[in-house]
Amino acid sequence: MLDPMERWREYGEKPDYAGPLTFGGVPITQDPAALSGFDVAVIGAPVDELVSDRPGASLAPRAIRAASCPPGPHLEAGVDAFAALRIVDFGDAPIVPAQPERNHAAIEHTVGQALRAGVLPIIIGGDHSITEPNVRACAALHGPVGLLHFDTHTDTGDVVFGARVSHGTVMRRLVEGGHIDPRRYVQVGLRGYWPGSAEFAWQAEHGITSLFMHDVRERGIRDVMREAVEVIGPGPAFLTIDVDVLDPAFIPGGTGTPEPGGMTSGELLWAARTAAAELDLVGADLVEVIPTGVASADPAALVGDRIVREILTGVALRRSAS
Repeated sequence: MLDPMERWREYGEKPDYAGPLTFGGVPITQDPAALSGFDVAVIGAPVDELVSDRPGASLAPRAIRAASCPPGPHLEAGVDAFAALRIVDFGDAPIVPAQPERNHAAIEHTVGQALRAGVLPIIIGGDHSITEPNVRACAALHGPVGLLHFDTHTDTGDVVFGARVSHGTVMRRLVEGGHIDPRRYVQVGLRGYWPGSAEFAWQAEHGITSLFMHDVRERGIRDVMREAVEVIGPGPAFLTIDVDVLDPAFIPGGTGTPEPGGMTSGELLWAARTAAAELDLVGADLVEVIPTGVASADPAALVGDRIVREILTGVALRRSAS
């Protein structure tokens, strides 16, 4: 176990630009035996071989760690997740270039190690295809899970550019594999020009709930989240956030398939915290961030860090309430 705070102990905090690089400056280990006693493990999944547009999300786990700032109390929620929860950085899954099947197996194994240790995994991707091994690992322990999915796109294609394994087919594969209960699956933020009628017909057949960006705009994020939480209901659930659900104005150049007309960062941060506070999360991931700068000068990595922090804050709120 390596503690980045070791040389800064006398100050009680460490500058985010100094010391070993971990998420929020928390201790880091690659030893699953060392996870005992922790509540949450942050895991990197730096792969992007299965994108259909611009790559670069493989660089996000490191960039989001670099964009982390020292912990402190959440000024709206009134809780410091880093004080309320025992958080560890479990490093990156042992991926290798250009071998997506092997990489997915490595991600599933690494996430499974955290789950078997009784720790909540929060995975930083990587492209959206990593949600398949993430959810498979959770479903292996908990059975079919509910899913709250923030995204511009449904990712329920059967084939994308001739490929059945893709960041655009991941949700269909998980439903058909029995890892997601489609009646407890809610999509939020959909907009743009894909997918088409065939994909939405397949979703309707399986009872998937789609909440579009115009629903967020017309009804407000609070009402949309109220419906999402109600549909998913009690029981194990997974939260997946594709950063392209945000309007490109908030992450300029920071994702591979941007679509104008999206959510604000304020809406998404609140929604992520609310989801973690109100659902029985067994795992979560953040995907499709493409770094464009250095540390906190990178708007996409910065909002990625804050999304993870909001999830942590929601988990802390839920556990304190129980």
